[in-house]
Amino acid sequence: MVIEVSDQTFETEVIKCDMPVVVDFWAPWCGPCRMIAPVTEKLAEEYAGRVKFCKLNVDDNPEVARKYRVMSIPLLLFFKDGKQVDSALGAVPESALQPKVKALL
Repeated sequence: MVIEVSDQTFETEVIKCDMPVVVDFWAPWCGPCRMIAPVTEKLAEEYAGRVKFCKLNVDDNPEVARKYRVMSIPLLLFFKDGKQVDSALGAVPESALQPKVKALL
């Protein structure tokens, strides 16, 4: 399951999380964002209990988007121990995301 996060919940849900977290920065009007959503949903199921998957609407949550300098979407940021350790920009295929998610474990 992919959890919706906001400027208000980002710190708790992502930075202070005791497991690795993948955050999908997206917006409803973004076509490539809609393409990557089923991929992140599938990975969230596959890694349930080991990696947390979140999504953040950049239009509704400008603070976090600005903090991480999100200029283009979709952008996936990978966090471990509260620190950003990797990223993936664009509608990246599952085959490219799998190794990045595995590296978090």
